[in-house]
Amino acid sequence: MTEMLQYEFMQRALIAALMIGVAAPAVGVYLVQRRQAIMGDGIGHIALTGVALGFLLNTSPVWTAVLVSSAGAMGMELIRWYGKTRGDLALALLFYGGMAGGVMLINLAPNGSNANLVTYLFGSITTVSEEDVTTIVGLSVCVLAVSIGLRRQLFAVCQDEEFARVTGLPVRALNLLLAVTAAVTVTVSMRVVGLLLVSALMVVPVAAAQQATRGFATTLGLSVVFGVVVTLSGTTLSYEADVPPGASIVLLAIGLFVVVTVLATPLARSRARRAAAGTGEGAPEREGAPVA
Repeated sequence: MTEMLQYEFMQRALIAALMIGVAAPAVGVYLVQRRQAIMGDGIGHIALTGVALGFLLNTSPVWTAVLVSSAGAMGMELIRWYGKTRGDLALALLFYGGMAGGVMLINLAPNGSNANLVTYLFGSITTVSEEDVTTIVGLSVCVLAVSIGLRRQLFAVCQDEEFARVTGLPVRALNLLLAVTAAVTVTVSMRVVGLLLVSALMVVPVAAAQQATRGFATTLGLSVVFGVVVTLSGTTLSYEADVPPGASIVLLAIGLFVVVTVLATPLARSRARRAAAGTGEGAPEREGAPVA
């Protein structure tokens, strides 16, 4: 461990992994709440077009990916809001259009090839530069400011849009803000986890936390803890075993989900039996109830 920290590229990778481990589940909890867990995949595919555009324009692929994926996420949300196109069809448009656009643009770029996209598709700890770290930290702070600072409003919109609208919340604006926040999260995570795997980091820690918690606030907090654990552990494992960081992080997250599920299932059954027997030891909280 000490030897690993002597290398600057690993210091940068661990800082990036820490920020991603916090930001991804903090946004993912809202996507899971509104049953859009696969949204990160759609954004990841369209972010590929942004990466390729960066190569074509000879500028930072991260920033072009942020712009393109944000536009795509807002477009999907507007289609869902105004059009008759269903949400799953809008996601399909992002999947196919984003991937095709990325492949086309990267081949139009000077000296461009599909090989240039590999590190963005699957992540690479050795390619995280100082500029990348600065960008990841800055954007992650913005993501956290939105996901935690507006947690009550975002939860209300994700739980019941009609009720949120009746209470006077700007539902449309909050939905667009959540879409942009998810897009930013995907793009800042692509350097370590990769565009094809980042959705798992946004969803699996949340799913694991839901097995052990009942309220929204505790689910949010525990999912962030799980996210940090798997990103730091996966990045360390990728260095020690010379394996891909994105795959290591996702597999550790899935393993954590299995362990938490196995440990939490007997406790959940015990609570259910006590509640059914009317022992008065405390009825479980309503699933997803806000405790923030």
